[in-house]
Amino acid sequence: MSDERDTEAPPAGEQLHLPRPSLLPPILAVGLALALVGVTVSIILTVAGLAISIPALVLWIRSAREDMADLPPGH
Repeated sequence: MSDERDTEAPPAGEQLHLPRPSLLPPILAVGLALALVGVTVSIILTVAGLAISIPALVLWIRSAREDMADLPPGH
């Protein structure tokens, strides 16, 4: 048998980037669902859903832009 399994893999050429954990995607989903249910039920639910969705979307985009700014040049 050969000892090829005992050798380690060479180092990766670049770092792996993962976004930070966030509650904003589920909050946005709840807000959009509330807004869509409100279209058929009541304008109050629609307004409440949009009041949740719009700030969540803005914050999520801002967070993604900050994550992208932290990447090294060339990514």
